Amino acid sequence: MSEPIIWLTIFVLSVFVGIEVISKVSSTLHTPLMSGANAIHGVILLGAIIVTAHAHGFALVVGLVAIVLAAVNMVGGFVVTDRMLQMFTRRKPAKKEAAA
Repeated sequence: MSEPIIWLTIFVLSVFVGIEVISKVSSTLHTPLMSGANAIHGVILLGAIIVTAHAHGFALVVGLVAIVLAAVNMVGGFVVTDRMLQMFTRRKPAKKEAAA
């Protein structure tokens, strides 16, 4: 088999495995897993910064776009995680004013 077909086969199999693994996660574990994914996105952002520091020409432009997209992805993930965590906090009951 040729090398591109092998890589395509690995990619397709990894997509199926990823879908199966993610679909089996219960909703109570989703928020901690999402926080872990945000930490991984931070590492990806750091890698994009390091690689872009050594780039020239068109690679520099692609690196800057990668940095912006990684930053937006990471910040958006933390915002969504924070909103999900707010769903699990208890709300304080409204204080009733004493009738005078």
